[in-house]
Amino acid sequence: MADPAIRKIIHVDMDAFYASVEQRDDPALRGRPVAVGYPARRGVVAAASYEARAFGVRSALPSVTALRKCPELVFVPPRFDAYRAVSRQIHAIFAEFTDLIEPLSLDEAYLDVTANLAALPTAWATAKAIRARILAETGLTASAGVSYNKFLAKLASDARKPNGQFAIMPQEGEAFIAALPVAKFHGVGPATAARMHAAGITTGADLKAWTQEDLTRQFGKAGSWYYQLARGQDHRRVNPNRERKSSGSETTFAEDTTDAARIEAGVLAMADDVWGWCEKTGARARTVTVKIKWADFQQATRSRSLPTAVNSRAQLHESSLALIRSVLPAAKGIRLVGVTLSNFVTGDAPPPELSLLPG
Repeated sequence: MADPAIRKIIHVDMDAFYASVEQRDDPALRGRPVAVGYPARRGVVAAASYEARAFGVRSALPSVTALRKCPELVFVPPRFDAYRAVSRQIHAIFAEFTDLIEPLSLDEAYLDVTANLAALPTAWATAKAIRARILAETGLTASAGVSYNKFLAKLASDARKPNGQFAIMPQEGEAFIAALPVAKFHGVGPATAARMHAAGITTGADLKAWTQEDLTRQFGKAGSWYYQLARGQDHRRVNPNRERKSSGSETTFAEDTTDAARIEAGVLAMADDVWGWCEKTGARARTVTVKIKWADFQQATRSRSLPTAVNSRAQLHESSLALIRSVLPAAKGIRLVGVTLSNFVTGDAPPPELSLLPG
């Protein structure tokens, strides 16, 4: 990829990040199947080590199912402060190689290394150097994908996991996409994949056979995006200033409940989690949303946008309680509640709002 008109994109993805941090910090966990999460009956797996994945344990799997698949599974509670600290180390390494870093989460990011700040001969060599630095400084392994756009770089990073890297060159993009099952396209979820299969589209080659008009007719606005992907095209730039849209936390009760006091306590605990993030980051937002998942798995949300930003834990508590109380007393059992802040504001935090609830 020597042509200066061709962008050089690296997608770096840490290997089993949360579980790997736990195994690094506790030698007794190394080589054992580890799940980050809680073994409670209503718990879910937040992350799984590669030893656990060999048994079919994956993130978002119910804990009871994970234990059924792997009776020797070791659960460890999440330590998000530790994961954030390691993430800061990793992003500091990225910054030595490029100014164009687009974080996707604590453990993955896109890097545009076209400018070649490190004066390395190729993007491939740059990816190797980044992975070596991460290993030396954190003791953790990362995988990387190298290509000329973001879509292909992300696909490439999955190709040699764990602790590997893979490149898709400009002349290889279309052929790589042609052979790829559409269900493996990043951004194509199970429902969209099922719709594509129903339309006779199972691979990138099938997708390329459709006109842009037909794809748009079948899939709406996303049709033109799929048309480009089938041709190995993705013109999105690495955006180092991508704004976070929301921050939230949710919890699943051990048993479905209609107990108002217990439901409100769950909402307040989630509000505390969100406010803890606000205090660490200095972020402030105007819109409070409470999420409810009922026992029958139906979901509902209640939101309120305030004239100025939520500026205290007490105010977030008040807003969250006012919203959850709009569905109480519960007509049926509640399985899960969550609290989210969105509609972030910039500049200095405004003064606290007046109470939303009567004293």
